[in-house]
Amino acid sequence: MVIRAARKLFAKRLGPNQGPKTDRSEDAEDARIFSLQQMPAALYAVGDIHGCYDLYRQLENQIIADGQHYEGQKLIVILGDMVDRGPQSASLIDHLIAPAPAGFQRLVLRGNHEQLFLDFVKDPRKHRKWLDFGGTDTLLSYNIRPDEKLSFDLPPAQLSKKLHSSIPQAHLDFLAKSPFGLRVGEYFLCHAGIDPQRDVSAQHPEDLLWGDPSRVDGYADLPTIVHGHVALDAPLITKPRINLDTGAYATGCLTAVRLQHAQQPSILQCRK
Repeated sequence: MVIRAARKLFAKRLGPNQGPKTDRSEDAEDARIFSLQQMPAALYAVGDIHGCYDLYRQLENQIIADGQHYEGQKLIVILGDMVDRGPQSASLIDHLIAPAPAGFQRLVLRGNHEQLFLDFVKDPRKHRKWLDFGGTDTLLSYNIRPDEKLSFDLPPAQLSKKLHSSIPQAHLDFLAKSPFGLRVGEYFLCHAGIDPQRDVSAQHPEDLLWGDPSRVDGYADLPTIVHGHVALDAPLITKPRINLDTGAYATGCLTAVRLQHAQQPSILQCRK
């Protein structure tokens, strides 16, 4: 399994945007922030995919070709928001659960949309707003269709049965075990933002999943935050942060960055 391999590779550290929020049931010690002692020969961070499996495969092929130029450990990090909005969430998770490409390791971080997915499966009635936030597209990718009369407003027991019979438990386990962040070299990778008043190893899940990335813009003594979550027309590369969310499901543009020790970040993109 990918998570088991990640636990061998990484040392575990303790550790308001639009849309419905998750229950804040986890504290900083539950955030599962990993650290890597040395920067890989090449680290490729990928922005929000949102169910665009075909686009991701194109970008992954670019990463594989680019990685042939570098000897040593190579790592692909998915920055969360794999699911919702796009049409192929289930196929994408199937692919990410499988072994990484030859010569690479892969780490998948959790985004707010993965958390919303998990919350909905746990309690569909309480977290129904997820359906209006891209969740319907994810359910359709698992061939879960709305009822002709009730849509997804089925009795809770009936809906729960449908969810658990259609969504592989391996997918739910994969998402539930996903870490919230990675510290490596001069970078900290997460889905959204951090609280700049807290050490990066002691962040709250709420900030890592939902935080405003721009909160770090006035700070010079933090690692560069590599994130997605806030869609832009083009990737942003500054000293405080690198934003890789280019709205793939709406724009057809998926973005990654190559990070290396003592080298300038380099953007890779694919388009429909």
